[in-house]
Amino acid sequence: MQLSTAALYSTAQIRAAERQAIDRLGIPGRELMRRAGAALFRHIRQRWPEAGELTVFCGAGNNGGDGYEVARLAIEAGYRVIVYGLADPERLPADALSAYRDFLQAGGCVSGFEPGRSTIPGIVVDALFGIGLSRPVAAAYLPAIAAINAAAGPVVAVDVPSGLQADTGCIMGDAVAADLTVTFIGLKQGLFTGAAADCRGEVVCDDLQIGEVLEELDPACRLLTGVALPKRQRSAHKGQFGHVLLIGGNHGYSGAIRLAAEAALRAGAGLVSVATRAAHSGLVNIARPELMCRAAEQAGDLNDLLEKATVVVIGPGLGRDAWAQAMFDRALAAGKPSVVDADGLNLLARRNCRRDDWVLTPHPGEAARLLNCDTRQIGGDRYAAVAALQQRYGGVALLKGAGTLIDDGFKNHVVVAGNPGMASGGMGDVLAGLIGGLVAQGFTLGQAALAGAQLHAAAADSLAAEFGERGLLAGDLPPRIRELLNR
Repeated sequence: MQLSTAALYSTAQIRAAERQAIDRLGIPGRELMRRAGAALFRHIRQRWPEAGELTVFCGAGNNGGDGYEVARLAIEAGYRVIVYGLADPERLPADALSAYRDFLQAGGCVSGFEPGRSTIPGIVVDALFGIGLSRPVAAAYLPAIAAINAAAGPVVAVDVPSGLQADTGCIMGDAVAADLTVTFIGLKQGLFTGAAADCRGEVVCDDLQIGEVLEELDPACRLLTGVALPKRQRSAHKGQFGHVLLIGGNHGYSGAIRLAAEAALRAGAGLVSVATRAAHSGLVNIARPELMCRAAEQAGDLNDLLEKATVVVIGPGLGRDAWAQAMFDRALAAGKPSVVDADGLNLLARRNCRRDDWVLTPHPGEAARLLNCDTRQIGGDRYAAVAALQQRYGGVALLKGAGTLIDDGFKNHVVVAGNPGMASGGMGDVLAGLIGGLVAQGFTLGQAALAGAQLHAAAADSLAAEFGERGLLAGDLPPRIRELLNR
């Protein structure tokens, strides 16, 4: 399996790289700021070549200095430029103060921002806060953020959208919704998960010609951008691609186990069996006869199925009643590699159990139950949440949501593909079955979780591009997943 990834960094790593560039490579901080301003202006001109007006909002730190730098370049290029200073420029850090004075020397002037009265023409540059934001946005800045978001023109964020925490992707009270984020030195991990999806727009990175210092650091996370599976040998047979057993489909929930089972088939598993309620066992495979369905009303009914299984997927439509608990306990006792989803996770939250041979696939609500906290804590730092899940329960933890996170205890990955059309019932069932189908074929749990999450999201994106996001159904995904697996 081949995975395409990009490195993501924490703010501490970015600061360390910047310090190395200054101290070891001898590049002054003011020169790095000039390079940042030049990169900003270059991307603005490339994306909007006909533009001639720029409105820049500058804050109190070096991010504000980047704003003054791009404003100076725009003046020199003949743009009409308005700069709103939200802090006293004379109290800026040294490099930013130098950029401000160069801006004045170029003929610029700073205006005070008056909510409801100040005009905001042309392209809007958000240079209020950088990567150092660690507390909620002060009330004095909120009207400026609201005005930026209400502006008619496109919005460009400097390094990170103001109000977005660069490590966690959490919004600190309010945040700028950018059309383009030009980030510097390296990609920040907070740009790619959680609420960042509503703020970042397109993200481009300029390393300011100091990329060599980042190569000495282990990335905090990796952004997964593509996956390719190896071709099968011409002599291949079904026995080489494993047997997936899916357990679930309690009364009223036969659809969940059916979706998961078809996804396992479309993933390429050799054989797929379903253990479900007797009332459903003759129904689940009516439109998909390739599925082998078995009635399982007692835990003992699973014995021969578990013996044959390569991997067990438990949870889709499982419920939380006595039957569900019995099925869950028997499946875990078998000691087979497992994918635990949906009500399997809710049952797991009731017990203290840690294993290295499973993939857990919670959404934020299930993650909160597993960690005995609330969903606000999960959303406040998704990277910390997925790490806590993995540390407590072992194996591979996959935290679903915008910017799905996968932590195997050694590396952390984020999948940025996907779209709001996936906010519908059954999507998680398809993902669980897909991962199970990949595990059955011999991929490691980590590989299967990464590839499954990426292919699942990419299939949804492909369908949304063709038909739109609204009305996207979980059942639409398995045929498109098959297409992507074979490209």
